[in-house]
Amino acid sequence: MRLALFQPDIPQNTGAILRLSACLDMAVDIIEPAGFPVTDRHFRRAGMDYLDNVRIDRHASWRAFQEAHAARGGRLVLATTKGSVALPDFHFAPDDTLVLGRESAGAPDYVHAAADAAVHIPLANGMRSLNVGMAAAIFAAEALRQTGGWPRAAAG
Repeated sequence: MRLALFQPDIPQNTGAILRLSACLDMAVDIIEPAGFPVTDRHFRRAGMDYLDNVRIDRHASWRAFQEAHAARGGRLVLATTKGSVALPDFHFAPDDTLVLGRESAGAPDYVHAAADAAVHIPLANGMRSLNVGMAAAIFAAEALRQTGGWPRAAAG
């Protein structure tokens, strides 16, 4: 199970997602261009020392990410408010890559077209969307629950 961040533009959110990924033992793809340098102090502060424990693959473009993903295999599952399937109704597989769009603009049409599935988190009436970090945590938790992919803590 992997998380892919499409052109993230808020360093604090990206740092928090990377910390989440380190804690859940999930690899992360960062699809550039990002809206900030990955050495940004806000990014480092949000990720804290956890950034040293997460597997990050950076891709210079969507095309570069697609090539790497094709070589790796698995489905692209897009987390989007425009998703046709509600999260509780979707069935994850262990080799899925969960794609999250930009905080400011979501994912463009070409990312939607490339996704094997577009999944939304059901929200209360009148609510538009969640913070991307919160959405990442909800998607990751459900995907890991379904696939039995939660990390196992060492005894003692």
